[in-house]
Amino acid sequence: MDHLNPSHHVQEEQVYFRLAEEAMAWITGLTPFGIRPGLDRITLMMERFNNPQRRLKFIHVAGTNGKGSVCAYLTQILRQSRYDVGTFTSPYLTSYSNRLQYNGQDIADADLITLTNRLKPVADELSKSEWGSPTMFEVTTALALLYYGTISFPDYVVWETGLGGRLDVTNIVTPVVSVITNVGHDHMDVLGSTLEEIAREKAGIIKPGVPVITAVNQPDIVEIMKQTAAGNRSTAYIMGEQFSVDVESAVENNQQFKFTGPFRSLNSLAITLNGAHQVVNAAVAVMTIEVLRQYYALIVEDSDLIEALQSTSWPGRLELVSTAPRILIDGAHNPEGVEALATTLRNIYKYDQLNVVMAMMPNKNHEQSLRHILPMVDTLIITEPDFHKKMNATELAAVANGLQAEFGRPRSVVVEPDWRRALSLLQDLSTPTSQYTNPLGVVTGTLYLIADVRSWILHETKSEKGW
Repeated sequence: MDHLNPSHHVQEEQVYFRLAEEAMAWITGLTPFGIRPGLDRITLMMERFNNPQRRLKFIHVAGTNGKGSVCAYLTQILRQSRYDVGTFTSPYLTSYSNRLQYNGQDIADADLITLTNRLKPVADELSKSEWGSPTMFEVTTALALLYYGTISFPDYVVWETGLGGRLDVTNIVTPVVSVITNVGHDHMDVLGSTLEEIAREKAGIIKPGVPVITAVNQPDIVEIMKQTAAGNRSTAYIMGEQFSVDVESAVENNQQFKFTGPFRSLNSLAITLNGAHQVVNAAVAVMTIEVLRQYYALIVEDSDLIEALQSTSWPGRLELVSTAPRILIDGAHNPEGVEALATTLRNIYKYDQLNVVMAMMPNKNHEQSLRHILPMVDTLIITEPDFHKKMNATELAAVANGLQAEFGRPRSVVVEPDWRRALSLLQDLSTPTSQYTNPLGVVTGTLYLIADVRSWILHETKSEKGW
């Protein structure tokens, strides 16, 4: 691994970019290099910068669904407890810099420019070597490690995996605690064709002696987590075994629950995020904080924990972005996500007509996703995200039409590839009439669609695009 001559650290700083837009254009221009699992390139880049990640305390979060919500809860609890917190998440919803936050604020343009100017010569050198050009995600991860390890120095970094775990570039860090939310059907083209294969990839973030918290509930998957933890001499805290949650009440924008853990119980915790899955995500975050309190002398007062849970929000997940008409957005982009959405629509929301706009990426298990929600839908509008990799609306509509006879729903399937026109149609359908006095419109599927719809409704602008 000496091809980059790690001993020769970056000397004088050349200016390649003067504007944040130029820096982001270079980074997002690396997208065609795609996803290339493996830690070689990120390891070489970090060696050139004296491994800034070794100075930081990471909470490493993997899983199929719920990673972002767990990261949001953890960030809020730590900040409420007066710790400085870095939060690295993906994909972003509004702008590239959303992914690198310090105490809830996006990375400043000046820091982004400085760090990208430092990274570019190293990336260029790497691209000429046998390792090839780093990908967009590798450069973004390197940028985050430099930001937290050389500029902002947070007390904790809440660190979300990009894809999988074992070979994900975020796995260059050794965290103080690992979190695996759940295992479902996602990125099967990269991670494996069975849940067991996917679980082994996600379990790859478990490090020797580092405790792991997980909400996986399939017996075979639980066994994989236990075996991996045992092999690493890591203590595993598994939901339903070492800790549990009991929902006391659930209405729109308020869920109350009791948390029971190995160290103590906490009564009457409340969250404003909707859906039973968010109670699970909150419990995972609480268990993570409990482990940090127990082993790392983290100081979190109960009053701060309670306030933080209640004030946590997570954009794009069961978010009501418009009240007249009522439009709910939810980035449910795989079968498990759509199942959680359908359950929440059934149990929490009140409506007399349900209309849905959906767009998907091509590498998902669409028939299973549609099976969860179609029986509830009156009008389904199939559209396309404004993104270079997307599923053709006609193809997705064909899957929906194939299931229509089985469910007798939706009443109509509309194909509208232009997402703005699809949204306009949804807004019309979701406006109350004498026949339907309480309709609900839902936009769901790929986060690339959710990001644009959210920006358009709230700010009348499109989101930046990137992974």
